[in-house]
Amino acid sequence: MADVLDAFSHAVTTVVDRVAPAVVHVSDGRAGASGFVIAPDGWILTNAHVVERSSGVEISFRDGTTTRGSVEGRDAATDLAIVRVPGSSQAAELGDSDALRVGQLVIAIGDPLGFQSTVTTGVVSALGRSLRGRDGRLIENVIQTDAALNPGNSGGPLVDTAGRVVGVNTAIIANAQGICFAVPSATAKLVAAALIRDGRVRRAYIGLSGAPTPIGRPLAAALGIAASAGIRVLDVAAGSPADGAGLLAGDIIAFVNGTSVPTLTALQRVLTADRIFRPTPVVAIRRGERRELSIIPQEDFS
Repeated sequence: MADVLDAFSHAVTTVVDRVAPAVVHVSDGRAGASGFVIAPDGWILTNAHVVERSSGVEISFRDGTTTRGSVEGRDAATDLAIVRVPGSSQAAELGDSDALRVGQLVIAIGDPLGFQSTVTTGVVSALGRSLRGRDGRLIENVIQTDAALNPGNSGGPLVDTAGRVVGVNTAIIANAQGICFAVPSATAKLVAAALIRDGRVRRAYIGLSGAPTPIGRPLAAALGIAASAGIRVLDVAAGSPADGAGLLAGDIIAFVNGTSVPTLTALQRVLTADRIFRPTPVVAIRRGERRELSIIPQEDFS
């Protein structure tokens, strides 16, 4: 048992030594939260709600240095924001959240309640959760973890045992114990790239909610669909592009614009700005039958 505990402790301390120098304290004068450097030339990722009222924030590093950072972009739909600081900094590596499994060990690092560089551990409790943001928007494909988070952890990294960031800690449920959430790193990569490039994220909106689901091999083969998983449609918004295309709750979307969509992240990757107002082919399964539809995504201004 001692050997197991030593191995666990070694894994956690190794991760902390590797990632903690990239974790920062973010303050806009009202309250403090967390963030972390994602590129050595001074790009910092945090939560949008942390910097929602600020064009500039104070950034404090683990070594005690403090500098002023400029808020370069926010995305309320994913509760992510990008801050830029001058100079170079040690950066954390964004990992592959799509490879996460329920029960996997994860480590949270941040500044809860002003206690700098606090470390907690837990497991991935669930994947593919939906979370209502502070502005009322639904944040999809969220990671649920029982790694203890408190006010101030917002914007800090959720890390796997290889020291790769798999999520951005974003919320806790008040009066609940062990129910915390993080935006997956796969989403963070896409959003951060857009915010760095354009200062905002342009999205193609189709108006549905869904969840990843397997497609049995016999059914896929019978329908000529070269996909092992797709997105089961849970709900379609009235008057939305998905509604206009004829998609129904219960349909399984296998391909969008010729690309397989086994995960919600994969669907997000397809629905980029260049799909806005362009007819986009969709291959779906409905009650065991193949359906080929055309959807015209709109721009999401929410």
